[in-house]
Amino acid sequence: MGMEILRRLGITPRRVFSGRGVKPHLSLFFNDVDGIERIFGIDTTPFSKKMVEPDSYLITHAHSDHYGKYAMSSKLSVASEETAIALDLLHGREFKGATFRVGESFLIGETEISTFHTGHTIGSSAYLWETECGVRILVTGDVKEYRVLPSCDLLVTEANYGDPSDSTCYFEENSKDFLEIAGGGEVVFGAYAFGKAQRAVKMLRNSGFEDPIGMSQKSLNLTRSLLKESGNLVGLSDDADVWIVPPHELSGIERSNRFVLTCRSDYHYYPAIHLSDHMDVRGLVAMVKHCQPEVTLLYHPRGDRPKKLADHLLSEELCAAIAAEEIPPTTLSKK
Repeated sequence: MGMEILRRLGITPRRVFSGRGVKPHLSLFFNDVDGIERIFGIDTTPFSKKMVEPDSYLITHAHSDHYGKYAMSSKLSVASEETAIALDLLHGREFKGATFRVGESFLIGETEISTFHTGHTIGSSAYLWETECGVRILVTGDVKEYRVLPSCDLLVTEANYGDPSDSTCYFEENSKDFLEIAGGGEVVFGAYAFGKAQRAVKMLRNSGFEDPIGMSQKSLNLTRSLLKESGNLVGLSDDADVWIVPPHELSGIERSNRFVLTCRSDYHYYPAIHLSDHMDVRGLVAMVKHCQPEVTLLYHPRGDRPKKLADHLLSEELCAAIAAEEIPPTTLSKK
């Protein structure tokens, strides 16, 4: 039913074959306000020269599982200013595409695209545009805060914690424990260098914590470049009672108080403090109710969670829904 509705709306989502299998995520085909067919790649890798060239590669944020590392080398790529900076710092090369300020609009051809901050990372952005028929398409990437998002006809979104039958897809954050433990000093927290690390620093500063915060070099560079009012940040060789390092570096830290900031259930070596840059399944369902789409397309992550969330949305009669991996891959060779 989901694909039938998409055809009626004049939208064709495609998963694309490449020489090494299927390209990540998907591309959307639609007619713009002038009736010209457009192709937007969504968090995918650049097409080869043998393939039809898209109009744009939309990058929602800089995490590696959304493939900006590859799309950033194309002049057809589009990302927020902060996402472009993060990609530059993470991968040591220049972002080649176009940038925008989150909350502002821009044009691709004659298609006006509005942007909205999703709260997942600094600079993470959702994209909204209308087709020739006035159909509103909203592409979100990963989402932490859905209340700023507009209504739409097609919602293209994530299902990272999208399995209603899995207890690990339900969680409550525990910022109180994080702040109390940080206030006790001599502690190190494991947090991803981009995203979680900046959120942890912001929470500490907003709570009134003014002491130096030690960070590993990549986290330090990203936080200084992207987070306003980050305060006194120092390297791990400098004096600080609170350190923030990527989770895989925790084992090399000699401090006795080590914690990982996560709501995932697969960290077993260190105590977890529940902080997430995602919504749980209840938040995902609430987002769908808020955006009121006629159809929802779950395109991320790989695995069965998009299909399970799609089935749940259908069973609750919230909207038609389909998982991207249900779409048969096709080739996009030039004619």
